[in-house]
Parts: sequence; structure tokens; C-alpha cells
Amino acid sequence: MTALEKATGDVVLKFEPFVLHVLCQELQDAQLLHSVAIDSGFRNSGITVGRGGKIMMAVRSTHCLEVPLSHKGKLMVSEEYVEFLIHVANQKMEENI
Repeated sequence: MTALEKATGDVVLKFEPFVLHVLCQELQDAQLLHSVAIDSGFRNSGITVGRGGKIMMAVRSTHCLEVPLSHKGKLMVSEEYVEFLIHVANQKMEENI
């Protein structure tokens, strides 16, 4: 809270979820991994095929959080709300594990 109160610009609390990139030899391997990831709850997962034929499977979670806390140095939320956000972010970290 001390750092937030001293901020002169915009402050955002941001939590980015788990991401795993897997280089696959065959498209079928990537498709199988994609199916497993989706079935396991990683709904933002996807397959990318590069120009050189490189097949990359990304396993991504949907547990993101991005919340503005201050704007131009003015605190926009209460200390109680910041504590709540930290609790939510820590829960999301546990879900990543």
C-alpha cells in the first residue's frame, strides 16, 4: 500500500497464467497434446505451424487477472480491495500448480 500511495503514474495488478510451449515433430502429436490440454481445462491452448514447418503446441490457462489500481497517481481502490485482489491472484497461482 505504501508503494501504491507513492505512485505518480498508472499502476496495474497483473497476473499472467501458466504457459507451456512444446515443439512437436508431427502435427498428429500436437493435435493429441491439444486435445489433452483442452480436456484438462487449458481452454486457451493452440497449435501454430511456422513458415519452416515447425509445429508448436502452446498449453495455456485462462486464469488471467489485470486490474488498474491507480490512475495518474490517484489511488482508485481501497486497501481492502487490494488485499482481496492479492488473495484472488494467489488462488490463481495455486490453480496453475
